[in-house]
Amino acid sequence: MPRVWRRIQGNARNCLLYEPLFLIPFNMYMTYASIYMLELGVSETQIGLITSIGMAMQIFTSLISGHLTDKMGRRRALLVYDLISWSVATLIWAVSQNFWFFLVAAVVNSFQRVPTTAWYCLLVEDTDPEDRSIVFTILMFIGVIGGLFAPLGGLFVSQFTLVPAMRIMYVIAFIGMTIMMIVRHFTTHETAIGLKKMEESSKVSLSDTITEYKDVMKLIVANKALMIIFGVYILFNFQMTLRNTYLSVYWVDALHINDSIISIFPAISSAAMILFLMVATPRLKERLANQYMIAGFLISAVSFVMLLTTAPENITATIISTVLMAIGGLLASPYLESSIQNAIDDHNRAKVFSILGVLILIFTFPAGILGGWTYTINAKFPLVFIVVAFLASVIMMILYGRRTSRTDLHSSISG
Repeated sequence: MPRVWRRIQGNARNCLLYEPLFLIPFNMYMTYASIYMLELGVSETQIGLITSIGMAMQIFTSLISGHLTDKMGRRRALLVYDLISWSVATLIWAVSQNFWFFLVAAVVNSFQRVPTTAWYCLLVEDTDPEDRSIVFTILMFIGVIGGLFAPLGGLFVSQFTLVPAMRIMYVIAFIGMTIMMIVRHFTTHETAIGLKKMEESSKVSLSDTITEYKDVMKLIVANKALMIIFGVYILFNFQMTLRNTYLSVYWVDALHINDSIISIFPAISSAAMILFLMVATPRLKERLANQYMIAGFLISAVSFVMLLTTAPENITATIISTVLMAIGGLLASPYLESSIQNAIDDHNRAKVFSILGVLILIFTFPAGILGGWTYTINAKFPLVFIVVAFLASVIMMILYGRRTSRTDLHSSISG
């Protein structure tokens, strides 16, 4: 890791350097977010409704994210909308009392799509394409380290009980995330593409940008290989939405695991990832990225099949499933992220990523409602959908591999 870290300089280094201030508190509270809502009287169906309304709002914020990122610049858009979508949202979550508080927080948090687009642009635009998989591997490593702090959430819950502990964790998240946003802003610089797009967009209205989106969309649709990898990315986000919303609830409700100890599973996941990063990742070859993604999706599917078939209170099987889930994610995610970023030309990056965000949200929008509705019928249904998403991704990656062997993906979207 120190050796590859030296290859990363400039904005990428500073975007990654301060990310733990976000990921550590995020991992502390994320495991308990859905259970916290249940504890405050929000039903499983209402949780799904909140998730879907938040995602519907994100369709709008994703649509305008490319325009705002180009017009405001990557750094300014990142700072302003990070403060709105995360700092303000964590404070609302900290004082939430019922369904309406969580709904307002979801609407505020929906503006995260603007800093997401800005952050990816800032992260990769001044980074060589061959180094981008390294950037995303380091990012996952940082996420792994953040996951090791998840048991702190369990300690808070066991010490203070669930609701007071969550309020404390959300305040900690507000402080850590806000510090990260401010420090990162003053240690990064606007990218060359960002400066150019700010100048070009100074007199461009949102309606003009929407017109440009139509042209960019035509380029995307014309590229079959790009459409396939976008489809894989959409499925990946679909299953992540279901996983983040219902996995911890499934552990507690269906497997009857005590809510004070479920935070050990993210820590176990992180430990497994660290071991895999140290032992296996240095031996992985970039040219086999597609095969690694397929293997990662298959391993992830197996991990959820294990959860579906394990008996209640079976901690051992849950731990094995968690380890497999971690390995599958580590094999698939960095290469998928790198493939997406390398498929997009820098000149069109903000707009294409904005369109991709809209497509993701349109297709994952039903996940919250579908998951909530089916969970009330059978708690296993959301996990079944996750397995299906992984298996469909395997099929699409096979098709993608065949097509990219005949097509230059990058050049056809250079616009």
